[in-house]
Amino acid sequence: MNRRVFDLMLSLGGLVLVVVLIVAGILLTWGASFANDDVHSQLSQQEIYFPSAAAFKNAKAGTEITPSMIPTVSQYAGQQLTTGKQAEVYANDFIAVHLSEMPYNGVYSQLSNASRENPNNKKLAALVQTSFQGTTLRGLLLEAYAFSIFGEIAGYAAIASFILAAIMLILVVLGFWHLNKIPRTESIQV
Repeated sequence: MNRRVFDLMLSLGGLVLVVVLIVAGILLTWGASFANDDVHSQLSQQEIYFPSAAAFKNAKAGTEITPSMIPTVSQYAGQQLTTGKQAEVYANDFIAVHLSEMPYNGVYSQLSNASRENPNNKKLAALVQTSFQGTTLRGLLLEAYAFSIFGEIAGYAAIASFILAAIMLILVVLGFWHLNKIPRTESIQV
């Protein structure tokens, strides 16, 4: 096989790969932007706010703010919940703590079963509703967090794609430069 033809095929293949990596980078950037914008937009509409900084000064077990919340939840004191990371903290370190303080650790299915066994117990029926609302909100917030992680991963993948495209473009340019240095009659053994 003629060496120039072989080098030309490799260089053109590399050029196609550069285009593919750039397109992938653009699509991944769009995906990351969409995920971040959507998470922010959806969470902002809910108008959920973290407790104020003053609330963390009186942290006591069994109250709105427990000592276990101080290391994580307090860093967002008074802020509106708008990011995936905030959603994770609110779900796992605020809602989950309050659910765990309920009978049956706030597990909806257990509370619901107990309520069905005691249909006249109004307090238990109210706890079922509270558990349902808390676990539903917690689940939705954790979905927003997961979606934000997908966006973050897409952002990193976009950066990697653009870097690889740049490296490949350099190799393609070197390949075309090398192609002009090879005598037309040189061949390679296959």
